Amino acid sequence: MTSRFMAIGECMVELAPSGEGQFAMGFAGDTFNTAWYLARIAGKDLRVSYMSAIGDDAISAKMRSFVSDAGVEPELTEIPGTSVGLYMISLKNGERSFSYWRSASAAKRLAEDLTAVAGLVEGDVAFFSGITLAILDEVGRANLLSALAQARTRGVTVAFDPNLRPRLWDSIGDMCRWITKGATVADLALPSFEDEHDYFQDADKAGTVDRYRASGVETVIVKDGPGEVLIDAPGFTGTFVPEVIDTPVDTTAAGDSFNAGFMSAYMTGQDLQTAVATGSALSAKVICARGALVEL
Repeated sequence: MTSRFMAIGECMVELAPSGEGQFAMGFAGDTFNTAWYLARIAGKDLRVSYMSAIGDDAISAKMRSFVSDAGVEPELTEIPGTSVGLYMISLKNGERSFSYWRSASAAKRLAEDLTAVAGLVEGDVAFFSGITLAILDEVGRANLLSALAQARTRGVTVAFDPNLRPRLWDSIGDMCRWITKGATVADLALPSFEDEHDYFQDADKAGTVDRYRASGVETVIVKDGPGEVLIDAPGFTGTFVPEVIDTPVDTTAAGDSFNAGFMSAYMTGQDLQTAVATGSALSAKVICARGALVEL
């Protein structure tokens, strides 16, 4: 039976540096990036879809076409009078920073229609992130988490990348509270240690694992940029050392592409060590080119 991977979140217009003072326009966003890469490497037994909300303007229509043309099934609710968000990337020594314009983004209302989540069945995966939670209001967050909890009762696996972005939250305390709530509905968590250390004060990766396990997460994969990945699941604990890229061109979507590679292996029944290796290899390719979405 064909399994379905459905990513949930916000896809935005991306302006990425393409030369001296020049920018190229594209579409990207953390959970969408994962869906986009997964669609490129997934076999025929895996469907990839993307759930969000878009506006009724021309750029929203273009985004819908872009999603579909990428081989990702669009689950996009159209909200009249809105549009989609935009962000611009700035680069320094391969590291990126972002400027955002998302006040009119329809994706902030994606939890008003959760029909797509209700349609997931046993064997499917629902994937969301801390950014997904950050853009919603508190009612939307609660509704999304409730729908995901119900999906778990049907045998759906819920995967969560905390993706901590304090600029999107009212306060760090608010961010940490909702990230912890998000973890309570997840079977699988894919945190990044640097962020977890900075905002949850985890002393080490084992501390990050312990905290997510205490929230009820069964499998925790702690990423650490170019550093060692810690893998923890019932009956297995291990590590993986990624290939070191000495001069990354652009680290945009490094974690998102890791998630795609990992999920491609995980959903086809490969062991966790192999899944982490697959994610690391894909991420290593992506950071050697500019932009969030890199042709493989």
